[in-house]
Amino acid sequence: MAKIQTNASGTRSIEVSDQHLATIEQYQLLRDLIDSNGYVDEDVLDKLRFNIRSLLESETGRDKALLDLCLDVIYHPNMKALGLQNLITLFLNWKKKNQTETDGVSAD
Repeated sequence: MAKIQTNASGTRSIEVSDQHLATIEQYQLLRDLIDSNGYVDEDVLDKLRFNIRSLLESETGRDKALLDLCLDVIYHPNMKALGLQNLITLFLNWKKKNQTETDGVSAD
């Protein structure tokens, strides 16, 4: 379980579990999310929410893990652009760590 800061003053945060991060990876929710300018703003957060909403409306979106991610993280009242930026950073670090561990296991 990790915490991401969601505002600049550091008074608000959201807890993110490994299951949440695995769900992000499973659905590739962060793929092609950020525009070419590289900025994470409220529009990017809205884009993510629209993408998830369309997944949930489809038959493939009937996944409890995806619903948990929405309720606990993406649609959390404290989630803002800074929180999404920190979630992306957390996800990339988590993925890198898991890749390193996987590589270490296969090398043995």
